[in-house]
Parts: sequence; C-alpha cells; structure tokens
Amino acid sequence: MNGLPTADFFDFESLLSSKERAKLAELREFLAAEIAPYASDWWNKAEFPAHILPKLAALELSTPAQRGYSNLFAGLVIAEMTRVDTSIATFFLVHHDLFVEALYGFGSASQKERLLADASSLRITGAFALTEPGHGSDVAGGMETRARRISSITGEPDDDGDAWVLNGAKRWIGNGTFCDYMLVWARDESAGTAGPGAVRGFIVDASLPGVSRSRIENKIALRTVQNADIVLENVRVAEADRFAGISSFEDTNQLLRGSRLMVAWQAVGQQMAAFDVARQYAVERQQFGRPLARFQLIQQQLVTMLGNTVASMGMMARLAQLQDDGAADMPQVALAKSYTSARMRETVALGRSILGGNGIVTDYRMAKIFADAEAIFTYEGSFEINTLIVGRAVTGVSAIV
Repeated sequence: MNGLPTADFFDFESLLSSKERAKLAELREFLAAEIAPYASDWWNKAEFPAHILPKLAALELSTPAQRGYSNLFAGLVIAEMTRVDTSIATFFLVHHDLFVEALYGFGSASQKERLLADASSLRITGAFALTEPGHGSDVAGGMETRARRISSITGEPDDDGDAWVLNGAKRWIGNGTFCDYMLVWARDESAGTAGPGAVRGFIVDASLPGVSRSRIENKIALRTVQNADIVLENVRVAEADRFAGISSFEDTNQLLRGSRLMVAWQAVGQQMAAFDVARQYAVERQQFGRPLARFQLIQQQLVTMLGNTVASMGMMARLAQLQDDGAADMPQVALAKSYTSARMRETVALGRSILGGNGIVTDYRMAKIFADAEAIFTYEGSFEINTLIVGRAVTGVSAIV
C-alpha cells in the first residue's frame, strides 16, 4: 500500500545490485499484469496457463545464478513469484531449478547442445521424476523404478548395450501431465562398473511408447500445478539419454539442495503474500464503526506475521551469501526449509484469522494462500525430515532410520 512499509521491512532488497533491482522490478510488472488478475481463476479451475510461458521466458530469468546474478536475487525471484501465485513459482522452480539445472550439472556436451537452449527459453518443458507411489521421504533406499541396460538391436540384457529399458511408477511429478521431457531416476539392475543397485538418471521423452501420465485430481493446494502419476512400462531410452554425470543417489544432493533452498524462499514469498493481503484488509475493513487496524489484537497479529517474514528473509539472505561462497551445506538448507515453513504456517493462519469468514473463499486470495502453504510445508523434504537432518548434524546421531 502506498506510503506504508512493505513486508521486506528490513530492506533486504537493497543488498542487490542496481541491475538486479531493475530486473526484479521488471518481474513485478509482469506478475502484476499477466498473473495477479487471473491466478485465482486458474487455481479454482485447476488449469495451467500454458499461454503465458513465452512471456515468462522473455524475462530471461531461467537459473539466474547461471546467468551471473547473485543467489540472493535468485531467491527473491522465487519469493516474488510466490507472493503473487505459488503455483507459477512452483512450475518455475521444478522446470528451472531441477530440470534445467540438471542439464547444467550432469548433462553431457551433446545433451546440453540438444536441449539446454530450448529448456532455458521454455520452448520445451521438463519435470523431475523422483518420488514414487510408495516412496517419498525414503525414496533413496526404497526406490522401486528399475533400469536394465540392453542391446537396442536384440532387446536382450547387455551390460555394454546402447539402450536401457525402464519399468516403474512415479507420483507427485510437477509439470508431469504436459512436460516434453522428464528426468527419471531409476535403480540400475545391470552389473556395470557402479554395480547393480546404483541409481541412474535418464532424460525421458514423455512421448515415448510405454510412458503413461495421469493428472492427480482433488488437490486442496497448488491446484494450478499439474501433478501427475507416471507409469513406465518397458520404456526404451538410448544410452545417449542417460545422464553420464549421475552414478548414485548422492548425486541428487546438488539438485535437491538447490530446489530445497528455493522452496524455503517460497515460504518467504508466501508470508509476504499473507501480510500484503491481511494488512490491506485490516486497513480497509470496517467493524464496530472503525477499521480492523484500529484494534490492538489485529495489530499484534500483523506484527507477528511481519516478524516471522523478516526472520525468514534474514535466514535466507545469509544462506544466499553462503551459496555465493560455495559453502551452503544440506543441514543448513534443511534448517532453513523447516524453520521458514514453520513460520509460514503460523503467518498464513494469522492472516486467515484476520479475514474472518472471508478468509475461506478464494475471492479474497487468503484462502488460496492458506491452502498453498500446506504444500510448501511438505514438499522438498517434509518439516519433520528436514528437522531430523539438522538433528543428525548437531548430535552426530541419526533418528531418521
């Protein structure tokens, strides 16, 4: 609101370069014009606005750190997107921070040449197929999707073959209903140099025979995001489409650390959104002949929301500095994800309370913000799993298994 402080109460944005601040302002203009007026309708209808992708790509914000921007800027990009629509931010980070970053980190020269430019500019879209119907938090040890190396000529198992056959199922795959390619993780049944049981990554063309996709229905959060159940039945993938840089599940940590960071930034953006909506409502809504903002308890709730948001931003800004120095480790990222998502849950609940009955209908945005927060609280490592990762780091004892 004009003349009043923003949710960035400590002005972390001032730490950005002038170029980055200008780019962030450009993003805000795009979000205000192309996303904000329509986001609730897309959410209500559970429809993904594919028509906006060329305009989103024109901002040239894919993997900002790869383009020379700071990690603070990259995080604030996700926070600003989330502030306007969590679903669009989720699409963006799944495609760019998982699929495109995987191409940068693990792709061969030929894979990069073939896919990277189109993926970065959203001419093709990607998904990250890791989670399975029976395995979420325990997918590292419980992965059931299998890959067997074969001869493309005979179709028979061949540890030196030029193809692979994939069988298994994946669940909760964001962008999975419409993506062009999927990064599929599978356990190697061959007896190659890494030994049977090693985890491999494959670039799977979603149109290949044997790939079937169905949308997960009846969600109460991230309704615009098209999550899919994926079934792989004797899907043949060329050896040239295996990520040569991936030989074990440990290789996923680089990607998961980055995406978990971005989801923590989503928790920041979700709190900023809740504060924006609740503050405006409190100032404009009249009860007992005066605005809600005149009541002490309402001010206390707003200040708690603001404090949670600023504390979360402060943690993430410091983590961005550690990223710039190449020093952010998984326990630090896990603490950020668990802490910011817990503060977010409190913040959006307070915001929903301020709106009273109007807080449960999407007409006022807060209901959507409140519901979407539940997905952020759970994905990219649940609150509990991230807490136990930190607990293991500070005690030297694992309570996960």
